[in-house]
Amino acid sequence: MSIALVILAAGKGTRMQSDLPKVLHEIAGAPMLVHAMQSGAALDPARVVIVAGHGFEAVRDTVAAHDPDATVVRQKDQKGTAHAVDAARDALADFDGDVIVLFGDTPFVRPETLTNMVKARGDNAVVVLGFEATDPGKYGRLVMQDQSLEAIVEYADATDQQRAISFCNSGVMLADSKALFSMISEIESDNAQEEYYLTDVVAIARKRGLSVTAVACAEEETLGINSRLHLAEAEGIFQERARRDLMELGVTLQDPASVMLSHDTVIGRDTVIEPNVYFAPGVTVESGAHIRAFSHLEGCHVSRGAIVGPYARLRPGAELAEDVRIGNFVEIKNAILDEGAKVNHLTYIGDASVGAAANIGAGTVTCNYDGVMKHKTTIGKRAFIGSDTMLVAPVTVGDGAMTASGSVITEDVPDGALAVARAKQVNKPGLAVKLFELLKSKKAKQDKERV
Repeated sequence: MSIALVILAAGKGTRMQSDLPKVLHEIAGAPMLVHAMQSGAALDPARVVIVAGHGFEAVRDTVAAHDPDATVVRQKDQKGTAHAVDAARDALADFDGDVIVLFGDTPFVRPETLTNMVKARGDNAVVVLGFEATDPGKYGRLVMQDQSLEAIVEYADATDQQRAISFCNSGVMLADSKALFSMISEIESDNAQEEYYLTDVVAIARKRGLSVTAVACAEEETLGINSRLHLAEAEGIFQERARRDLMELGVTLQDPASVMLSHDTVIGRDTVIEPNVYFAPGVTVESGAHIRAFSHLEGCHVSRGAIVGPYARLRPGAELAEDVRIGNFVEIKNAILDEGAKVNHLTYIGDASVGAAANIGAGTVTCNYDGVMKHKTTIGKRAFIGSDTMLVAPVTVGDGAMTASGSVITEDVPDGALAVARAKQVNKPGLAVKLFELLKSKKAKQDKERV
């Protein structure tokens, strides 16, 4: 059976106190809407429809960047969850299959949970996702009779006996597409808020004699994000889950709580991550690497056996081959470092190619930007770049070549050559003593005038 995802993402999120649409606030480097889309993607959906409202253009652009094939429809007025799902009716008019309704501000529903809902569909017309609540509060209660969902009862309408139920409604629902939209057409807004509630589908299905069931998930999967406090809580949940997953896969986190991961961070087994390392989006670290403390990685690839840090920064486009060494206060951007290359301290390598076993001395800078355009520096195999060398791109240092410390290299250096590009040293006997005496006299005069 084909699956279509309908993700509700129209809310403004007033409690977020933000101009940004609520579903575009980020968790682990990705909008919470993208997290919901990634969960649903595990079902290999034939259609994806996002229902947007507030900040429509921004939501549409975010969706297009993540999944160009997804459809974004506009809910002009927010009149409840059933009204929001109904906004997807035209987009799914020719669709024959099941629809699963997710929420853009509920990003943690696991793919395994959605798979369980699909399995439960069977002869059931509707499948609802529920959870055992630690504090049921004012959640809607799921009234079960064996495996049958008899009703969803809102807290305000519940009896004392029903309020004692801890199995609560998450809002996530699965149903046949045509049956779902048919039942939505029967929903009325005769309630205090004058809104159309998707939960009414259960009562309509029961009235039609259709079977309805519910599937349970962990409570943290149903966390809805409505404020900055919720956003911080969600970040904590994601980080704890992601760290645990990595350690179970064989990654050593010396101080797990101090390591921050992104939604797409990939780290191989037997890698060691020291404290206070930040992984921004787009990072892959192969097995057996070592990331030392206080390093920041983004959009980069670190190969097996490489060592990075401490206090290193790898920016987008940094590609480290096996056994590369990147030391303290080194920044790498849009550069490829071949096997065994070393950049051990106080250096910037940008828009560059560094050959195997090359050694880059402290204080080296690839001067890659002329104020308008970026230019490339090429450093050959086994080259030795002396400390405090300025490599003014575009420039090439050949295989086995060397630059003298303090040089400003503006021309290509042939293979095996030594480049010396600095002013000739001139010593002036006794001038230092005279200069110090002059400066001390001047300072004493200034101090006397202040008194």
